[in-house]
Amino acid sequence: MKKLLFIFSAAIIGLSSCRGPQGFDGPPGPQGPAGADGGLAFASAIELIVDFTPANDFRIVESFGFETFPADVPLVYILWDQLDDGTEVWRPVPQNAYLDNGILTYNYDFTQDDFSLFLDGTVPDFSTLDPVYLNEQVFRVVVVPSEFLETARLKSKSYESIVETFGIKEEDFIKRDLR
Repeated sequence: MKKLLFIFSAAIIGLSSCRGPQGFDGPPGPQGPAGADGGLAFASAIELIVDFTPANDFRIVESFGFETFPADVPLVYILWDQLDDGTEVWRPVPQNAYLDNGILTYNYDFTQDDFSLFLDGTVPDFSTLDPVYLNEQVFRVVVVPSEFLETARLKSKSYESIVETFGIKEEDFIKRDLR
């Protein structure tokens, strides 16, 4: 019985001597990033100004410039209009413009490393388009984990809903002028 009591006491002393001041887990680590309600922990944002030209084959390929994961999805928006009061009107891409000579589609695709913005549609020759459709086009790319798109965490994929859900502010956009 004394041996059993000795072993039990030694085990308790041994375990308690390994225990640090904060318990078995050690000292607390640094504060983690804010969640979806508190900031950019789950979304990164880029703003691009681009010119579509015959020289770039009416396509822009750009790296994200930050780490993305296989489950991340970029949502792309184009600045479609600016109202007299300064309000910006953002539309999701792909977006169509119905013109006299066909349909112009602003479109995109992506990999884990980069994304491409390009012109598509039924317009026979993009170089004949009015420069207003080609030059100084403003896009915003918001990269979000696909889990947010698959659940009810997002009210919609509208630009306003995305920036509100992730707490993205104007100054959070990484600005790139690719003209």
